Amino acid sequence: MRQRRPNTRLLVGTAMLAVTALTLTACAGGGDDEPATTGGGDTAAGELSGRGPITYVSSPDASGAAQASIDAWNAEHPDEQVEWIELPLDADQQRQQMAQNAQIEGDAYTVLNLDVVWTSEFAANRWITPLPEDALPLDDLIPATVDAATYRDTLFAAPYYTDGALLYSRTDLLTAAGISEPPSTWADVETACDAVLALPEAAGMSCYAGQFDKNEGLTVNFSEAVGSAEGSLFTDDGQPDVDTPEALTALQHLVDWFDAGIIPEEAITYQEEQGRQAFQDGRLVFLRNWPYVYNSFNAADGSSSVAGKFGVSPTPGEDGPGVSTLGGRNIAISSFAENQETALEFIQFFTGEEQERERLELSSRAPVYSSFFEDDAVVGKYPYLPTLLESLENAQPRPQVVQYGATTAAIQDEVYAAVTGEKSPEDALADLQETLTGIVGG
Repeated sequence: MRQRRPNTRLLVGTAMLAVTALTLTACAGGGDDEPATTGGGDTAAGELSGRGPITYVSSPDASGAAQASIDAWNAEHPDEQVEWIELPLDADQQRQQMAQNAQIEGDAYTVLNLDVVWTSEFAANRWITPLPEDALPLDDLIPATVDAATYRDTLFAAPYYTDGALLYSRTDLLTAAGISEPPSTWADVETACDAVLALPEAAGMSCYAGQFDKNEGLTVNFSEAVGSAEGSLFTDDGQPDVDTPEALTALQHLVDWFDAGIIPEEAITYQEEQGRQAFQDGRLVFLRNWPYVYNSFNAADGSSSVAGKFGVSPTPGEDGPGVSTLGGRNIAISSFAENQETALEFIQFFTGEEQERERLELSSRAPVYSSFFEDDAVVGKYPYLPTLLESLENAQPRPQVVQYGATTAAIQDEVYAAVTGEKSPEDALADLQETLTGIVGG
């Protein structure tokens, strides 16, 4: 089924660690942040009813992996076809359009592809419906992925894939410069780039990029920098904690790297795909990105100039290996959708182990089943998996908050102001602390 753009009339982002959800005390819309079913009463999942055509709502997937799964379903279900509604690539725009459809109780969106940090917000606002826990093989899944799909002890989504940050390095150029190990600290990155960029074969290249456009990727990269400086965005009891020496070290690090050209000027517009293309075209020595780019980099069809020339390692930090943000996606059912019984069966199929294995072949998305990380044949084909597991074991979750939209927007505003020189890092963090405190107190 061909993807289609959303109807504008309906529109007004691991390991074995257990993820601790930082639930802020701000109230959801309507003044009630209790999870609810479509019936509005008991929070336990009820029987889902209705069979027929449904929609799958997601960003584009250049790998074709998700479309292959949908095509496989559609071939076996002529009366319950899945139509893909394609949302923008920008994560913030995805969240906004799904939230707007929910706010008008639109039924055009059935199955929602949610960033793991949106699950709490959508559950608290009663925009998604609980799933029967016996509908998924929870014991076979990485525990942290189940935690990220759960809100107040109720399963609201099915884990789809998990994510941790990886550092992609041009190992051929590092070797040519006499460097045998990937960098583990920010200072190591600077030293390596000084050596590599002095090589004739590195002419015109830049040192490092992550995701610094003013969207969710900036929240992720800043959160990782703070964690890698031994700080955090919130305290254990959910209070903002960003006006700290650790957060200042992290933000000053990003500002300094932009000012020094270690991060190229154009990276201020980079989301995941722009960074992927820059590294794949041979324009970067180092790139922070997710596992999904691995297959593109390793493509043997001539589309990648770095195939066989790159390596994967944990992201660097201030004094040693850095801290990744826990990423990934969950699949949920809109509370306002028809044909929810079909939707549940599609989710079971779509997130099942067989489809996860086939999508891994096409997209290198990190699976949510523990068995993949223990399978020698799979690891032999995808050697980044042990490194990813190492990254995930040290990962920190973004705050799973009811007011996540306001929280991430505030972080993006202030961090972007600092890295573009509009504010000093000190002023940006002081303003961010004040704004987040207002969100928590509001």
